[in-house]
Amino acid sequence: MTGIANERDADDGRSTDFEQASDTDTKSETGTHRPGRRTFVKGAAIAGISALGLSSTAAASGSYTKYDGEYRHVVNVVEAGADNTGNRSITPVLRNIRNDNTLFYFPPGRYYMDEQLRFTGFDNVAFIGDDATLVPANYYNFDGPQYRLFRLGVGYRPGRRLRFEGFDIDQTAPDTGIRVIEAHVSDRLEVRDINIKGQHDSGTWGPGLFNVTDSSGYGIVERFRAPQGGEWIDNTPTAGERWRGPTGILANQNAGTLEFKHCTLGAFPDNGLYAAGGSGKIIVSGGTYRNSNGANIRVGGNGSEINWPSVKIDDTRPEDVAQRGIRIENGKNLRIKGAAVEITSPMPTSHAISAMPTCDSARIERVRIDMQGNDVNHGIVVSPNCGEVIIVETQINHETAGGYPLWIRNTNATDRVLAEYLTITGEAGDASGFRDGIRVERDNCRFNVTEVNQSARSGATRNAITSTADDLTVWKSTLRANQYPIVELGSESLYLEVDAESTGGKHAACLYDQSSNISIRNSRMVNGVRDLGSSSLELSNNTTY
Repeated sequence: MTGIANERDADDGRSTDFEQASDTDTKSETGTHRPGRRTFVKGAAIAGISALGLSSTAAASGSYTKYDGEYRHVVNVVEAGADNTGNRSITPVLRNIRNDNTLFYFPPGRYYMDEQLRFTGFDNVAFIGDDATLVPANYYNFDGPQYRLFRLGVGYRPGRRLRFEGFDIDQTAPDTGIRVIEAHVSDRLEVRDINIKGQHDSGTWGPGLFNVTDSSGYGIVERFRAPQGGEWIDNTPTAGERWRGPTGILANQNAGTLEFKHCTLGAFPDNGLYAAGGSGKIIVSGGTYRNSNGANIRVGGNGSEINWPSVKIDDTRPEDVAQRGIRIENGKNLRIKGAAVEITSPMPTSHAISAMPTCDSARIERVRIDMQGNDVNHGIVVSPNCGEVIIVETQINHETAGGYPLWIRNTNATDRVLAEYLTITGEAGDASGFRDGIRVERDNCRFNVTEVNQSARSGATRNAITSTADDLTVWKSTLRANQYPIVELGSESLYLEVDAESTGGKHAACLYDQSSNISIRNSRMVNGVRDLGSSSLELSNNTTY
């Protein structure tokens, strides 16, 4: 089960949005949405009352004047009756003044909310905070669906254009964790500068859900910050009602292009950024993701990109069972570039990067992985049935109790795995038998200009590369290990212009009787080759010193 399965289309059934407009809704000649008559008259009547602060020529404010000309109306919510002292709920006021083609301006202050605002089917709206803090009621005092503050668009009736920016959310009081915004938008979604203070501790859905519903639409979620993460479900008022607890940001029904830029997420029980289930493209640009259970960044979709994020796992709670750094799945041409993954609190399944079986093809480029700790863990794991994976200019420092810095797992698939300019270092152990720097269990793998140095922890034995597969090629690579630089149990492997040396004084290669048709040419093989029954071995133009 995943976090998305917890989130059904719960609602209180109130008539608080454009879904109740007439079925004869039309568009004007300029293409802007014209609500049905009942809703439009209500909105127009309120908008005409200047005392409530609704005007198309509202007083200028630096927080929204840059958007002049994009909205027919600007509403100062305080002038419209919203309390900015934090004493009275503002939701009834927002519900009454809700109108399309409108920018809702929140002046400095604290805005208490004890109900969600639901608004769907809109054409173009904005919610802009200017030193504005939203204060959720606690779980027990929240009226109606206890899931969210703003529900803006739904999957079957999305908004067209939405801007939401400039809010702090004060969740420092007990049991006040709640989703800040849930948005389904067809054309353009812009969410910026949302700062959540305090831990999401009520067990309700995580702070953000975003989906672009049209394949040609675009969305950006920029500087969405929830650094204190979320509490596990059994430690919240909703104990036993859901699985694990909240996700940081969810985007599993995205059909367009959706970018997450410079976001910050702390430890969540059910993934940090979870954006793997839609048909659209996900882009992650920078940001910091820490200590989430499941995966800190979990992305899918054809052509999706993860560029230059920082992923840190330095704390593990008693309930955590896996804290993967980055997980990619469900698509082709996925790309991870420039990521820095640091794991100092490892668990046996907390891989730095996982390429899952549903990943049809991926490129991992200029990535830096640093793994420390006293448990077994692996670096990059290419799962069974994953498609082609290319790893370029990547560094893995691996210093755990055991594990494979690179594990290419056994599969019937023969899609190529190619690594070029890969560097693997570190003093790891051999706990649980995981003692190889590179473990190759899949046919059709190639390593060009790769450097592996497995000096091992005290008393441990490490190999540089072990292959149980067919058609492995290693070219112009340097292999160092305190046991064997090369261990072969496969067939049809070629080692060309390789420099292999055991720092423990053993042979450069050990070939078992399962291996066949192994060719080692033009290589430096210090202390030679230990052959335990390999068939059809070819050694050509090598040196042994």
